[in-house]
Amino acid sequence: MPTIDGVHHVAITVRDLDASVAFYERLLGAPPVASLAGEGLLRRLFALPGGTNLGLTQHETRADGDFSPFRPGLDHLGLGVASRDDLEAWVEHLDAVGIAHDGIVDVEYGSALSLKDPDGVALELFVGA
Repeated sequence: MPTIDGVHHVAITVRDLDASVAFYERLLGAPPVASLAGEGLLRRLFALPGGTNLGLTQHETRADGDFSPFRPGLDHLGLGVASRDDLEAWVEHLDAVGIAHDGIVDVEYGSALSLKDPDGVALELFVGA
């Protein structure tokens, strides 16, 4: 059976590409590494540690309605961190750059820090127990 090496990229559809790029630049502390234009879309790519790319895509035509984790599709994007201390550093970073978050939540299988992007896409910084 063939194998999968890992997640290469995740692409998120956004309403306002400029606003979303500004948010993710503040979140990640780095600008996009590439800009792509295709028929009916614009996309910016961010390089994440470990080789995964995050794509933000604004389509010329879009569906109405807000993001909802209750709709079929993406529930949330979980980004791994190395330790709970790293989560605490993320709290300080998010506070410093003005990004709202829900604080660290500890559960039996790990600790999570949740936030939302400008389109309401749920993001989670997570470390396993």
